[in-house]
Amino acid sequence: MSLLRIALPKGRLFDPVVDILQKAGVVEKDLNDNSRKLILSDQNGDFEFILSKSVDVPTYVEYGAADIGISGKDVLLEADKKVCEVVDLGLGFCRLVVAVPKELGITTLEELPAKARVATKYPKIAENFFNQHGIQVETIKLNGSIEMAPAVDLAEMIVDITSTGTTLRKNNLIEIAEVAESSARLIINQVSYKTHYSEIKNIVRKIERSLNNRDD
Repeated sequence: MSLLRIALPKGRLFDPVVDILQKAGVVEKDLNDNSRKLILSDQNGDFEFILSKSVDVPTYVEYGAADIGISGKDVLLEADKKVCEVVDLGLGFCRLVVAVPKELGITTLEELPAKARVATKYPKIAENFFNQHGIQVETIKLNGSIEMAPAVDLAEMIVDITSTGTTLRKNNLIEIAEVAESSARLIINQVSYKTHYSEIKNIVRKIERSLNNRDD
């Protein structure tokens, strides 16, 4: 078996993703070391693991720096990279939604003011969504604290991820539309999928089997 490189997302998805890979028999060693190394090898020399920011995983996989990766669907939709999405891992479920300040009294997309400004970490997703609904908006890219934008009159609404809705409620925002659902996905480099087909297919089967056993 030739060496395969797997890009793993650091942060909240890291532990549950590693748990799935361990139960699937893809990872045999503990990857939670404190060495601050960003590239780790497994004990058999079959795999190398790149520890990356979640938003960078699709780029590593698209360009072949990694053969396999795990990335959130929200990141994949925004990045629009040329990768093969093969398995929904069912982790990190959340939704991308449109939310507005409660005091505006807006409950539907049709009630939005003309050419409203939308703050978001996902400008491509937001623009595609509003274009599909024939609504003209001005998108403002932010990297964090999106919920603050309406409170300081930077934007009339936001497009952001939510899981429980608690952060929206605490910031007096209400959801008026769902843009997309998101969860962690296993992705493959297009060339690697052809040149390492048997090895990668075997890994995909192991992961799918592990996920099915988890659901039982």
